[in-house]
Amino acid sequence: MKRIAILFVCSLFASLLYGCHNHAGNEGGVEVIIEGGRSFPDFLVGTWKAERGGWEFVFEPDGTISSAVVSLGRVRLKPGQVTTVPMQLDGEGVFRPGPWAVQYSYEQRELIVDIKIEDFRIELGEGVVKGRTQDIFVGSISGDGRLWWAERFSYPEYIADTKKYPNHKLDVEHSDTPREGLLFQKVGESK
Repeated sequence: MKRIAILFVCSLFASLLYGCHNHAGNEGGVEVIIEGGRSFPDFLVGTWKAERGGWEFVFEPDGTISSAVVSLGRVRLKPGQVTTVPMQLDGEGVFRPGPWAVQYSYEQRELIVDIKIEDFRIELGEGVVKGRTQDIFVGSISGDGRLWWAERFSYPEYIADTKKYPNHKLDVEHSDTPREGLLFQKVGESK
């Protein structure tokens, strides 16, 4: 976790020092940084889906993410908006996104996406799972602009709340490289 956090912070800092352009600001909960002050590339605009895990991102022409499907419950979230969905057994899931970030380097054809869920609460019968997550995706875009091979770094914090184990923090093993390789494919234009 330390390595990716340091790389991400250094990358953002270096971008700010060397003419990085904060194209969309942080309106709507998404910060967009394009190295060199250029605009977000047209070939990235649209819907990108991972081959597994349920992940999906919809990129707008300004580089913001208008919606994302997250692997946690495979729920579609919009930046800055609380999402409530029905669950089985008459419960509900509530998801509150934190700040999201998109960074693109033309020189390296590298896309970085940072998705935070500030807090979530999922009712499962008489029990509840709650917590927060952060997922960072880092990888290169193919030459034809249709594929994105990304390493996913995941930092979840889960708490189970049941009669037997009230507010029990679930141990999630973190190593220096808690990553998973995912292949995203562009499947459509912006919705």
